[in-house]
Formats: sequence, C-alpha cells, structure tokens
Amino acid sequence: MTTIDVAVPAALESTDVEALRRLLPQLSRSAAFDEERLVAMVGHPGTDLFLARIDGEVVGMATLASFPLPTGWCGHVDDVVVDDAHRGRGIARKLLEAIIDLAEQRGLRTLDLTSRPSRAAAIALYESVGFVRRDSTLMRYAGRPASRTDLTAERAHR
Repeated sequence: MTTIDVAVPAALESTDVEALRRLLPQLSRSAAFDEERLVAMVGHPGTDLFLARIDGEVVGMATLASFPLPTGWCGHVDDVVVDDAHRGRGIARKLLEAIIDLAEQRGLRTLDLTSRPSRAAAIALYESVGFVRRDSTLMRYAGRPASRTDLTAERAHR
C-alpha cells in the first residue's frame, strides 16, 4: 500500500516549486504561476500550504487561510488539487483531513470552502469529510460599476 504523506512545509524546495508549477494548470486554466507569490504565501502567518507526497513527490496541494473576525477565528479552504495521474487514491481526502485537524487545533469557529456545482465528485468528497451545503449566495467583486455620471458622459460622446 502506498503511503500518502501530508505536511505544511516551512519553506519550498525547488522540486516543490516545480511540482506546484505542474499542478496549478490542473487547478485553474486562468491562474498564472508566480513563484514569488508562493514564497510569500508560505511565509504568511495566516496561510498554510498543505502538500501531499508519495515517495517524496508532490502529488497534491491545498491551502488553508485562517483569519480573525469580530465573530471569531475563521478559515477558508482553497486551491485543492491532485495531479491527474494520482486521482482516485484518497489524496484529496488526506489533504482535507489534515486541514480539518489543524482548523480544530486552532479552534477556528468556521471552516468554509466553495466549489462549482459541476464538480459533483469533489462536492461528494467535501460532504463525506463533514462539510455541509449552505443556503448562501457567493459574490465576487468584479470592479466598480460605472456611475450614472460616467454613463451620461459616455452617451454624450456617441
């Protein structure tokens, strides 16, 4: 049986960086790889990068962001991805279990994550480790809407 090791590295080795460069496009087609951002993230006190390894090779990752709010310490899980060649072997489950363990140790009041509705297998996994669906609307800031003055000026120039 293959052993899956999950840990939060104190620093990234060059082999970790290359593995993350390989994983990122499997997570998001639009995300740009930025080594400086990864180094900053690993050094940031509110962010934990979990790496899953098999025989020393990075085969998956996930991120826990922890932060204080007036209502208590909260956490958010992001960027959960397992290399295509290693999916279906329980790696994502191990990553999530490690994140949940750390969140519980820290006493986080909430631990949230988001997922596209089309990711049925991922959603089933999240539910199987204790996440529940919430009746909520996810909003993302997309920039300031044009003000009425801007619209009026734009129409006048047509």
